[in-house]
Amino acid sequence: MGNILKNKWLYYAMTVLIAAGAAFESAWLFLWLVALIAFCYYKRLPFVHLIALAIVCGAMYGYTLWQMGKLSEPLTAPITLRWTSEYKVDGASLRGFMKDEKGRKIYVHYTFRSEQEKRYYNEQSLAGQRFFVEGQLVLPEMPAHAYSFAMTHYLKSKHALGVLEISSWRFIDVQHSFTSLLAQQRFGILRHIEKTFPPSLVTEAQALLIGSQEQVDADLTRAYQKLGITHLFAISGLHVALISMLFFEVLLRLHVRKELATVLLLVILPAYALLAGGAPSVWRAVLVVEVVMLARYLKWQLSALDALSICFILFLIWQPAVFYQIGFQLSFLATLSLILSSKLLASMQGVLMQTLMMTCVCQVLVYPLLLLHFYEMSLSSFLTNVLFVPLFSFVILPLNIVFLILTYVLQPLASLLFFLYEPCRNLLTEGIFFVQSMPYQMWVAGKPSMIVVVLLFCSACLTLYYFQLQRWRLALFVLIVPALIVQLLPYTNKQLLVSFVDVGQGDCIVIELPYRRAVYVIDTGGLLRFEQEAWKQRHTEYEVGRQVVVPFLKGKGIGKVDKLILTHADADHVEGAEELLREIIVREVHVSPRSLEKSVMGDFLQEAASKKLVIREQMAGDAWQAGKAQFRYLWPKDVAYEGNNDSLVLLMQFDELKILLTGDLEREGELALVQTAYEEIRDVSILKLGHHGSKTSSIDEFIEVTNPQLAIIMAGKNNRYNHPHPEVTERLQSHQIAYLVTGEVGTITIQWDGNQLTYTHFKE
Repeated sequence: MGNILKNKWLYYAMTVLIAAGAAFESAWLFLWLVALIAFCYYKRLPFVHLIALAIVCGAMYGYTLWQMGKLSEPLTAPITLRWTSEYKVDGASLRGFMKDEKGRKIYVHYTFRSEQEKRYYNEQSLAGQRFFVEGQLVLPEMPAHAYSFAMTHYLKSKHALGVLEISSWRFIDVQHSFTSLLAQQRFGILRHIEKTFPPSLVTEAQALLIGSQEQVDADLTRAYQKLGITHLFAISGLHVALISMLFFEVLLRLHVRKELATVLLLVILPAYALLAGGAPSVWRAVLVVEVVMLARYLKWQLSALDALSICFILFLIWQPAVFYQIGFQLSFLATLSLILSSKLLASMQGVLMQTLMMTCVCQVLVYPLLLLHFYEMSLSSFLTNVLFVPLFSFVILPLNIVFLILTYVLQPLASLLFFLYEPCRNLLTEGIFFVQSMPYQMWVAGKPSMIVVVLLFCSACLTLYYFQLQRWRLALFVLIVPALIVQLLPYTNKQLLVSFVDVGQGDCIVIELPYRRAVYVIDTGGLLRFEQEAWKQRHTEYEVGRQVVVPFLKGKGIGKVDKLILTHADADHVEGAEELLREIIVREVHVSPRSLEKSVMGDFLQEAASKKLVIREQMAGDAWQAGKAQFRYLWPKDVAYEGNNDSLVLLMQFDELKILLTGDLEREGELALVQTAYEEIRDVSILKLGHHGSKTSSIDEFIEVTNPQLAIIMAGKNNRYNHPHPEVTERLQSHQIAYLVTGEVGTITIQWDGNQLTYTHFKE
């Protein structure tokens, strides 16, 4: 790693990154430039380079501000827009990026009016097509909490202006260009694969050959993530290297001179990058090969690290905000780890040891990023990559290339090979699903703060340094100790935390006891599914459990739940339970008596059975205690399940703090509680209103008795039921009770330190 200091292009890459970061975030980041120049001066870098670093930084800073300024100019509809190659047809929606006449990107959304219209746009490439568009520029939806997908961040990483909801449009013409031509060719290859490959092999071929992952099954994607081999299901640097080598060798076999073959490859590779979808990992691999080959052709002395640094600079000049993209960060960091460890890798004996060490050095350097973006990392990846990297690189990828060629020139032979290959590939997929189902493969550490991320990166770099020296014990110590600290940090929090997670029109409450003595989840949110025409169904349905609840838990470093409480059998309370069970370890489940008989509980029961979960029916009087926290069910009183009024009602007491959680309890249940549990529910600290603030709940008598300091209403923004009902909010106001609605303020977190009650909400 000592040679890293001799690569001057690396200093310029760091300078460009600092300048772009300062433009987007804060001018305080220029302090890093001061530190970098001071370090270069200490290392006696020629003075001309120090001046050049300052000039490059100033130029990049000004250039980035100029690019950002383009987005500040207003966009007014109607307007003429041109489609890029980044779009997706899914269900009744067409979403993607278009450009205006100034070249600015806009994320657009159009809803098809008929199946015929969808079919028309789905059967052609839209890249380069211009439309006269009418619509409205809307504010991106705010995320539900700090750990869920943020559209604003996505738009920023794509350097896009905003979101345009298209109401109508009119086709103008096709603006032909080299990129649109390649996009049309890519579209043709995608459709050719769909028509000629067996259905079970289509998505893999499209991903490996053309870089399209739109049709990849969500369960399969998650299986690859758990095994830490997601990078194999996409076009990687090794992939590009193999394609380049194959093309180069074919040219040589055709008696093309080496110099001419090099020039042809320099021309072909950028076209291939566009043809393969133009993902950051693809362009990074292509540009590195281009820079290295060009340097050799011109007989320049250029190291691999310098080549990577030059590619990094070109990326940021092309699109300054690209460093926000996760794929860009992981791709460059993983490649950097391999370059820095090249001598160590060369010293390893055998392909298996080299593959294992490649996985180790990559995972060590990128794991802080994995925790920052995904809040977890795969522990099994160290072993699975040893098997799957050679298998995908030297068997599955070459076979898919052969299959594609044969489907064009000799379809009968391709069909015969498919007949032999498909069962083997399906067997491998079954094996992948089996292995990923094994527990304890994921380390759920939560989202670290930026200070912790910097410390983890320092630890990772030091670990790689000791790897180079082959001081394995010291390397493991430097790596594991900071990781353990990250794992144990949540257990140092002495506060009680109760989070009312914004799951839209539904309930989900997460209770974390002090020092994380226990974690309880009450309901999991969900959607009420309505029958719709087949052509409107999305490839991957939106799932509250997978996309809102699980990220919230993992973002907080929660990989285990002591009790999952499902108050009653309504979809907006239990539909997300299935996804939660797949991702989070659950000790036991509490349900209302006889609620399991409802059809909405079917998927949950199937998943619970596979996990061999303990499910307990609970009634009024059932209770437990954990430290100072006492929990008691106040309702229901009988075992006849009839709906909302048989919701589990839970009273939590911690010192003088009282929190009453009522599920979807309505008028009859509230009256019964006033009569049977008057003392328990009197003067509570926090009241979660029943049934999302419906006018059938939160009656005046119940509000008078509970008299909460703060009322929480869990209802979706602009929901179809008009929750909370004006009568309910007026009733709260008349009693001078403060209230918050999750749909308006996002996730609400109550904090209790034993003396003081405070609360925060995400959208404040």
